Amino acid sequence: MQHAKQNDIAIKIDSALHDIEKNNPSLAGALPDNYFSRLGLDASKLSALIDTINNIDTIANECHMTEQDVVGRVYEYFLGRYAATEGKGGGEFYTPKCVVTLIAEMIEPYKGKIYDPCCGSGGMFVQSVKFVDSHKGNRKDISIYGQEYTSTTYKLAKMNLAIRGISANFGDVPANTFFKDQHPDLKADFIMANPPFNQKQWRQENELSDDPRWDGYETPPTGNANYAWIMHMISKLSDNGTAGFVLANGSMSSNTSGEGAIRRKMIENDLVDCMIALPGQLFYTTQIPVCLWFLTKNKSATYSKDGEQLHKGREGETLFIDARQMGSMVSRTTKELTTDDIAEIARTYHAFRGATAMDGGRIGNAGAFSDQELEYKDIPGFCKAANIEEIAANDFVLTPGRYVGTAELEDDGVLFETKMQELSQTLYQQMQDAEKLDAVIRRNLKVLGYGS
Repeated sequence: MQHAKQNDIAIKIDSALHDIEKNNPSLAGALPDNYFSRLGLDASKLSALIDTINNIDTIANECHMTEQDVVGRVYEYFLGRYAATEGKGGGEFYTPKCVVTLIAEMIEPYKGKIYDPCCGSGGMFVQSVKFVDSHKGNRKDISIYGQEYTSTTYKLAKMNLAIRGISANFGDVPANTFFKDQHPDLKADFIMANPPFNQKQWRQENELSDDPRWDGYETPPTGNANYAWIMHMISKLSDNGTAGFVLANGSMSSNTSGEGAIRRKMIENDLVDCMIALPGQLFYTTQIPVCLWFLTKNKSATYSKDGEQLHKGREGETLFIDARQMGSMVSRTTKELTTDDIAEIARTYHAFRGATAMDGGRIGNAGAFSDQELEYKDIPGFCKAANIEEIAANDFVLTPGRYVGTAELEDDGVLFETKMQELSQTLYQQMQDAEKLDAVIRRNLKVLGYGS
């Protein structure tokens, strides 16, 4: 602060950033060289910025948060605003917070290795750590592994985690996950990801055709990388691990170029634990309808060291959740899942898995779950646990709408004749109003010289 008012403050900030990077190996190559000097900003503006950042300590005390938490939230806020402003181009690295939160609450990355093969700005990892903190866990119980192809986004991820004091292994360089795997021997306990939607021409016809990641399956087609991402994640999943990731809705039903055969094999191998159809308009970057996949290699009952059952056996079953009617509009074009929405979806999944109350946890102010509340049952229009025979009868299509059916309509107690009379009167009134509006429109058009 003693240098904040000096005219060469830009040079001093750049020198400080250089020293920070030099003394923090995890930030190697992440911070820009001579950034503030090149900007040519007025020294008084930089001075004001330093004052604002310096006051974060005071703000943190007032909010009963740590300074690190506030800095992290500021960074997260600007990432979100940048993604919203830049749209498709700038938002590629950013997964909406409510989607990341939902995935974390579903798979519960409490202990073990967490991996994101296309980690963007690292939002999945930040949410994983928040999950650990909110459940009074120990950050030292998790190890973070990520990979990112875009150099700028790779740097954003490094900074995102560094300012929160989170250690992570992003590999030595930004690199293509399919062609230069930065963690070749990794077997992850939790995989969270938001791969690029319907990525085209991700390989040439003669490339990766016999890659071991596709062993036992058809080779994913060159025209769409959706199933290549799925196969890559399956190859990285530990024997008892769980993967949760976002894909375009087409992945649930596509039969193009062998994709249907891959999906069928995955179902026959009993890898698909849960499918969720999400509401539209959640993403800044696309209006494409999206879904969540949850995979595991082990659906048998699991027990703690003390012999307590953690999850019930659910071999041959897949849970389908249709959440398309959930969410609330937060801007003219964007929708978000509320904490109650996230809690209801996560509660349904945990109930399906026969989880304990501790696993249910707490999401924001949505409350904790009791053992009794975690008893699972199908709800028409919302969720359905289907077996492999039912999925086969639907041609191995995984679209939740095919399984959950339609919601039951509540009887409001009004007689049909009474309701029909009321609706008819409303319709006739609207018809009269429409005639009056048509007459007004005709008169105005005539005044403007467009009368018939």
